[in-house]
Amino acid sequence: MTALDRQLGTHLGRSALFPEPGVALLAVSGGSDSLALLDLLAALAPELELTLAVGHVDHGIAADSDVVARSVKDVCARYGVPLHLARVHLGRDASETEARVARYGELRRMQQEVGAAYLVTAHHRDDQIETVLYRVLRGSGVAGLAGIPARGPMGLVRPLLPFSRAELHQWLVERATAQGWVPPIHDDPANRDERHDRAWLRHRVLPPIRSRFGAEADRRLARVAHGARRNRAAWGALVRSLPELEFRRTMSGVEVARQPLARYDNVLSEAILRALGREVGCTVGSRAARRLARFARTGRSGKTLELGRGFEAVLAFDRLAVGRPRTEAPRSGGIIRGRQGTLAWGDWDFQWRTQAAGHVARSGYSTWVCPGTVTVRAVGAGDRLVPLGGVGSRKVRRILMESRIPFRERSDQPVLEQDGTILWVPGVCRSDAAVPEAGREALLIEARQRGDRDGGER
Repeated sequence: MTALDRQLGTHLGRSALFPEPGVALLAVSGGSDSLALLDLLAALAPELELTLAVGHVDHGIAADSDVVARSVKDVCARYGVPLHLARVHLGRDASETEARVARYGELRRMQQEVGAAYLVTAHHRDDQIETVLYRVLRGSGVAGLAGIPARGPMGLVRPLLPFSRAELHQWLVERATAQGWVPPIHDDPANRDERHDRAWLRHRVLPPIRSRFGAEADRRLARVAHGARRNRAAWGALVRSLPELEFRRTMSGVEVARQPLARYDNVLSEAILRALGREVGCTVGSRAARRLARFARTGRSGKTLELGRGFEAVLAFDRLAVGRPRTEAPRSGGIIRGRQGTLAWGDWDFQWRTQAAGHVARSGYSTWVCPGTVTVRAVGAGDRLVPLGGVGSRKVRRILMESRIPFRERSDQPVLEQDGTILWVPGVCRSDAAVPEAGREALLIEARQRGDRDGGER
């Protein structure tokens, strides 16, 4: 390996952005950033035990978008990577936000269709710097200044954040030249259209800043993001560990005791509530935090406060819950079968794929099971299981109670069974049944509760 791919390999080894083998869907637009992503991961995929696929979204904005799609198809054929193409029809006047929402909607659909554990984007260091500066100008709080995270919900991964746009472009051109071909790099006109805030920052604001401060400008903005990330992580750790808050996760979000919030200084209680929102992907601005703090102090049990983007706060006796409204569990069961696939069940999404079994843990949101048909259903009154590593069967409802799952949510908790035997209560307890031998072919099943949104995307 030469310099850049060696650096990326070291970065991925340290950060563990791909902790398990699986399918990685690469978002490739046709620009030099995403083509470099494809080239780099094509070289590293065997070492990372990744199977690559490419997703390309034709937004229907530029007149030559079909030409770009064909060039991406040709590049995928060169690398021997399958292409999944989606077309939307936004029109020339579509905003950056409309394009981003449409793009990620289609990429998430592709991710489900191919059973990809990871959705990988080509965000890089310049994107990070532009994001921090953009959020400064929008008056973002500390959490927003943390910028683009390397890892997001539902397997979203951004492995190129340590590298600049120029480094990636140079890598791609030099690699292609050495191999005797010219990469069909698409220069999206929208990236130069200064009607868009980010393009204006890129071409009008950052150049004079860099001219004035040199390379130190980028380093200083990067330090802002690093400090903000540490600050955000500290507030999250405080909310989760402060004993008097009695923090716990629920089927639909998170909740805490409300009495301590009434005793805290207003600034402290508002900061805690903003951190609580971040635990479920809900952005709580300063004004919303003040409303939420008043609601926690003075609201009556049973009342609801809308927080926007489908999130809400609910008071239940001495508890304050933040999350999305629960989706009632289906009356019929869902079926997991075949070598890979996806399943939406109530507030849960399941993905599965066939691979060599690893260590089976008693808790967590992923597990291996022996091959065969698995049913997903709601917990029943008489359900019992033998916990992995335990002795004797126990009532599932008792296990849920001991795991502090609220009573009102226990009937919506999924259980997975095979041949009439309960294998797993996701996030709560794995049973000792159908545990595959390490290294043998098995189903890796991953369960995710809905509620997180994709942060920091462009």
